[in-house]
Amino acid sequence: MCGITGFYKLNEMSISAAENILKPMTDSLSHRGPDASSIFSDIDSNVLMGHRRLSILDTSDGGLQPMHSHSGNLVIAYNGEIYNHNELRAELEKKDDDIHWKSSSDTETLLEAFEQWGIENTLSKLRGMFAIALWNKTEKNFYLIRDRFGEKPLYYGWIEDGQNTIFSFGSELKALRKYPNFSNKISHQALLQYFSYMYVPCPLSIFDGVFKLEPGCILKISSQPPKSKMLEIPHSISGQVFSHESMSIARWYDFKEVVNSASQNLFTDYDEASSALEEELEKVIKMQSLSDVPLGAFLSGGVDSSAIVALMQKQSTKPIKTFTIGFEDPDFDESTFAREVASHLKTDHSELLVTAQDAQSIIPNLPHLYDEPFADYSQIPTYFVCKSARQAVTVSLSGDAGDELFGGYNRYLMAPRLWSKISKVPRFLRQMVGRILIVVPVKYWDVIFHQYNKISKRKNDFVHFGEKVHRFAARLRYAHSSDDFFLSLIAEPGADQIVLQNTAGSNVERINAAFLKDPLPKTGVSDLASKMMYLDTLNYLTDDILCKVDRAGMSNSLETRVPFLDHKIVELAWRMPLEMKINHSEGKSILRNILYKYVPRKLIERPKAGFSIPLGDWLKGPLKEWAETLLEGSRIEKEGYLNSDYVNQLWVEHLHGKRDGTFKIWSILMFQSWLESTK
Repeated sequence: MCGITGFYKLNEMSISAAENILKPMTDSLSHRGPDASSIFSDIDSNVLMGHRRLSILDTSDGGLQPMHSHSGNLVIAYNGEIYNHNELRAELEKKDDDIHWKSSSDTETLLEAFEQWGIENTLSKLRGMFAIALWNKTEKNFYLIRDRFGEKPLYYGWIEDGQNTIFSFGSELKALRKYPNFSNKISHQALLQYFSYMYVPCPLSIFDGVFKLEPGCILKISSQPPKSKMLEIPHSISGQVFSHESMSIARWYDFKEVVNSASQNLFTDYDEASSALEEELEKVIKMQSLSDVPLGAFLSGGVDSSAIVALMQKQSTKPIKTFTIGFEDPDFDESTFAREVASHLKTDHSELLVTAQDAQSIIPNLPHLYDEPFADYSQIPTYFVCKSARQAVTVSLSGDAGDELFGGYNRYLMAPRLWSKISKVPRFLRQMVGRILIVVPVKYWDVIFHQYNKISKRKNDFVHFGEKVHRFAARLRYAHSSDDFFLSLIAEPGADQIVLQNTAGSNVERINAAFLKDPLPKTGVSDLASKMMYLDTLNYLTDDILCKVDRAGMSNSLETRVPFLDHKIVELAWRMPLEMKINHSEGKSILRNILYKYVPRKLIERPKAGFSIPLGDWLKGPLKEWAETLLEGSRIEKEGYLNSDYVNQLWVEHLHGKRDGTFKIWSILMFQSWLESTK
């Protein structure tokens, strides 16, 4: 895993001056690549690239980047891993047996493939995760390329230094911000999106003029970079090319077409589908276990991570290393479940007990880790499990994406049933019910639900029930259609109340509508649950889950790999009808079918809790002083971004237990803390 950055220098700037700018930009990514730092500059074309290296495959100097192709025509700086690069080498050697490899690195394989097969043909063959910067000296073309599902981050755009506009790129925003006199303003459109979703979604970034390259896209600059910034959002609609002066963005991997194609070739036999999935998962895990440094896996004791670990252990002749964290608060501690699974599978298991003080100590540093406002507070336990793993390994596999592919989130079970009922109720009644539900405090809903389960002798399907009732009630009034209802489940209402209207520039409804970006696949998403899984894969998975894991891992110089996001697994998952995934009100049915061959059902079956912490209580206790400093009214008014009256009301109501404002307050605190870090 690595960090990349670079820019097109101004004509009047000397190459030595440009390199002196590039070096600190590159070094700002040292956490992504602590092992080596190198830069490249093309004097004739003004292109500069920097690279920080975390050695995983071929730890010798032969794998250093930026790397030149054998012909000398191509130069690459890339972040990621190509898991099938040995197979690609063999294929290249069949075509040209005179190839003389200088290293065993996947970077050299990638360059030679680009030379022989061309860019798009090569990309279609890759099984891996990557963010690539590629310079073609002869054609004077520059490319930025991102992997199919956005496992690796890639920012690009126009830096404003007060006098000039410079095209730049980087793995993280901190590299771009190292450019002298960086003065890009905060994007108010991104700010509204952030307070809706708790993250800034692609292709926006928190800064005007800087964007995230969308997953599965390739950006091409011909000859010289565009002279002016774009005034529209650079979104590449399926099948279309986005153009701006000398720059174009197109999709080299079209997830919508994958879903269309898969739905035309559905499995009809459950056992056949299960066998195909297990066989492919074993292949993928074998590929992703390729490493020249120590490797392990995260283990929460849930379905996804347990399935990955079970298949890893099946292939290993010695106990694999697994990692989890525990909390002092028993309501949030799931380490026992992971311990039981690890014991059954006989892994070499490590467990880190995280105290409230430990968790609180990392909070002030979160803005530096995440570069832009990010308010999924499972970022905190994710950071600590990565920290724990890095003490023993350099690479860790995770179970991420299992929920989106196999129907694991509670909302996939709940939403279709609820919408079928809610849609029949007049809107004014829905609003009234929402107000009534929110009047009852969270703790009383928890008591009511607990008593109901005792009386009915039913299994508790939802943890933190009261919190979810309040969130649902707050959203109920916004649901006009199934699309609105889905958005209400994944987005916090009231972003336009938090952000000052005179700075927002547009209304939140129009911006939220942009979330449903392209026309949906013609087939494969006719039901609400499948539609939600499709949209979550495009948005929430990339911009929240994968971002969270990448930053938490890289801040600890740990490479994380996601077997479920191998495109062969994704395509298999979409060949499975919904009833193979969600069956008898239980998600991930087909994945459980595989897992229960290796782990007893009793060790896995329990309510889905997520990776959570008692943040609401911390805000009233040990984090109160820190929070009140950031939420102070005159400070917010001086900054000019947020509605200080609304923020104060939200804070007071949370402190007095009138309502649970944890999610909104945390998003405000993460923005305020990030804003402080930019000063």
